Amino acid sequence: MSTTRAATSLIHRRQLLGSAVSAAVFAAAFPSVLGAQDASDIAPEVAPFSFDTLTDQMRLRRDTPWTEATPPDGFLAELNYDDYRQIRFREDSAPWRDTGFFTVQAFHMGWLFGAPVRLFEVTDGTAQEMLFSTDDFEYRNTLADRVPEHFALPGVAGFRLNTPLNRPDIFDEVVAFVGASYFRALGRDSAYGMSARGLSINTASPAGEEFPLFTEFYLERPADGSQTVLVYAALESPSLTGAYRFVITPGTNTIMDVTARLFFRKDVEQLGVAPLTSMFLFSDGVHHRFDDYRPSVHDSEGLRIVRANGDELWRPLNNPTHLANSFFTEQTPREFGLMQRDRTFDKYQDLESNFERRPSLAVEPLGDWGAGSVRLVEIPTDLEVNDNIVAFWQVEGTVKAGDEREFSYRLIWGDLSPDANGTLAYVDETRSGLGGVSGVANTTGHQKFVIDFKGGILSEMPASDEIQAVVTAANGEVVTTTLDPIAGTDLWRLVLDIAAPAGTTVELSAHLAGYGRKLSETWLYQWVNE
Repeated sequence: MSTTRAATSLIHRRQLLGSAVSAAVFAAAFPSVLGAQDASDIAPEVAPFSFDTLTDQMRLRRDTPWTEATPPDGFLAELNYDDYRQIRFREDSAPWRDTGFFTVQAFHMGWLFGAPVRLFEVTDGTAQEMLFSTDDFEYRNTLADRVPEHFALPGVAGFRLNTPLNRPDIFDEVVAFVGASYFRALGRDSAYGMSARGLSINTASPAGEEFPLFTEFYLERPADGSQTVLVYAALESPSLTGAYRFVITPGTNTIMDVTARLFFRKDVEQLGVAPLTSMFLFSDGVHHRFDDYRPSVHDSEGLRIVRANGDELWRPLNNPTHLANSFFTEQTPREFGLMQRDRTFDKYQDLESNFERRPSLAVEPLGDWGAGSVRLVEIPTDLEVNDNIVAFWQVEGTVKAGDEREFSYRLIWGDLSPDANGTLAYVDETRSGLGGVSGVANTTGHQKFVIDFKGGILSEMPASDEIQAVVTAANGEVVTTTLDPIAGTDLWRLVLDIAAPAGTTVELSAHLAGYGRKLSETWLYQWVNE
């Protein structure tokens, strides 16, 4: 994906879940409205900086009231979607061009991005603000006539880091922070898809969701040739402040080690840590509502959880007709994440979107997170431009005003394909349709589920009565179960017919077992018989 296309896609996909919200609740930690001041008149100050000093600042800021920043005026206020697409950062203005491995490029304010974000460069324990003006951007076509020269911008919308991720002679975009607390990253050969957030507050709650904002970023200048970069961020919302540290190492899988220190201004009923946001429209196994030539359209196809005891769960995603919530109670899981398992073009047949290259994203908690739940929110949508999937760790109970919390975790962006040579078989595909016997009229209220398990030691086993499917259906009835290997493949197919009264939500679970051991990960599904 080119730099231009990546930036446009990143902005477009956030309209409903982040940027529009941040446009409605502007916030800046240190208001810095420079007006029409000429860029040459401004000299940035230098101040001591460390993660601990940022932490102390955000702890103090918790005790000050939340304030909304003044929306920009002048040409910044007039920029619309078409205008914004005509703006490009000038590569010759990019900081760190001399470090050899990273460059920094800023996103322009305006359109959905009215809240100024401030960038600072950290060098030798001191921070100095990176100031940007209209001289640092290219304004194409007639937009250039409306933009003043040498205009000092009051901030930017965010930034991206470029690095030679795929080829040593080309600096590809590897991570971008823009819009509320959203950010995205790429592993090698990936194309932008799902995103992460700094924090979620009251997601899918009757009280309404609150979107915290990253208002400042502190980018530590890497040593020459270093392949790791440190980014620090200040987070603010009406309910809290926070200090974040990101240790980012690009590669085949791009790794981010995240530390979040949070300070609460108000009680928070639902706190979501390490939130992930993605899109699922339909798959070739669940295609019922869409007349589309493509077999599948999704950035992620399932939620994977590795529980504290090592048990592995797979929950295929769905595009429901009504808002759906699923909770997986746990005590500090080993891992959870949204995965894109199928990496073949035939699965998607989309030359432009490259869904087969969308990254998976795994969260590995570091330290003890205590009790809580991995929560999955599935939002109905008819359009693939809407991110309708959210997953995060929901902390148990209400967090009180005055509380302080710290969470550390690792984010892994990349292919993350399941291990076909591992011990456990994994779910390769889930299909569903009307239940009963093919070719005859069947009783309503029945649904058929076809689950293909692939790999593991099961792939080398012949059919045997020793191998059984362990199936449960809370609020429903398991009518029939069949399990057979598919000849000429390493697949085993489990077919279930499930019955439930109209209006019932059925929670399904299935795994394969035999010879005194579990042979597959656990398949989970939520079926609503409408």
